[in-house]
Amino acid sequence: MEFFAGCGGTSVGFKRASNDHITYRVVAGVELDPSAARTFERNVGAPILVSDIRDLTDPVAFSKFAEQIDGPGPLLVIGCAPCQGFSSHRKKDKREDPRNSLLATFAQVVVQLDPTVVVMENVPEMLSEAHYPFFMQWKERLMEHGYTIKIDIHNLAEFGVPQERFRALAIAAKWEQFDMPNGILHHSQFRTVRETISSLPKLEAGGVDPVDPMHITSKHRASTVELIRQIPHDGGSRRSLPTGVGLNCHTKVDGFRDVYGRLWWDRPSVAITSRCRTPSCGRFTHPNQDRGLSVREAALLQGFPSDYFFEGTFDDKYKQIGNAVSPIFAQAIAEHLASEWVKDHSQAREELLSKYQFPLKKSFSSSIAHIKKKRIAV
Repeated sequence: MEFFAGCGGTSVGFKRASNDHITYRVVAGVELDPSAARTFERNVGAPILVSDIRDLTDPVAFSKFAEQIDGPGPLLVIGCAPCQGFSSHRKKDKREDPRNSLLATFAQVVVQLDPTVVVMENVPEMLSEAHYPFFMQWKERLMEHGYTIKIDIHNLAEFGVPQERFRALAIAAKWEQFDMPNGILHHSQFRTVRETISSLPKLEAGGVDPVDPMHITSKHRASTVELIRQIPHDGGSRRSLPTGVGLNCHTKVDGFRDVYGRLWWDRPSVAITSRCRTPSCGRFTHPNQDRGLSVREAALLQGFPSDYFFEGTFDDKYKQIGNAVSPIFAQAIAEHLASEWVKDHSQAREELLSKYQFPLKKSFSSSIAHIKKKRIAV
């Protein structure tokens, strides 16, 4: 079952897992956003409780909820708490985000359910010094109840996701020993934008595919379309524009290098966010069409199946996609855990240490460019 279920990216990934050992069945979801909940129910095909997880700390509410998820086989719980409170985009906002405390609430609910395995994905900044105490509340509560916990940070492109998206993964299990999943693709094998979206019908800004209602784009202002036309195809950026072209706030500050930038055809996408429909919010412009990404393009780059249908308003759809766990990554986790489930966990194994030390001493997002440059140099 899945908490903070969103539009169901993790659950769909687990359902699609292919293996000879384990079959995953999604018994329920919990999600606060009604539009995302409708998307989950439509695509995952499991019941969902539209509620704040904090409501389940009430014994009566929890008991009523727990009755609905009884069933055969061991229980695996997924919970990817909202990442916005941990995000590096909040550098200037020093106020504590109340959403960060949801990790402790999640731990409280988990120990009552007593699953065999718990999976949690989030932004790497969750493991930074500033936010690590929140993660430790979750970790210590589970350790007190007999869980072994491991954490690592992955570039999801190494798992076949067609974007460079770095995420922290924490797995808690009632096993003495287990291995964490590892990416299988070398950077020369990363899936590209061309492989993922080039076969979709061409659209103008504001257009919609008559066959696929999810292949729909923003209706940009004429001035925005004209600005995009001046960006070179296949990876061009605003730095190619003549002086004085574009917004003043972007030309005066060197930090907005990717805004209005086009994706590269033969590279993975940048990380897809909830604002990926808006060219002024990052490198979210089509490689050679003069518009931002369609809902379908964003969903495919996030790893959703090509027939996934998103409920809600136009903006709701992008929000659900940007906030989702990639189904491709979730499927890789599910298939790895399927092999773990049949192993002898009492046997000692050689410990594979993470290449990262936690808590992180600085913002992980500031290290991503260095990681990519180092990889290219090699």
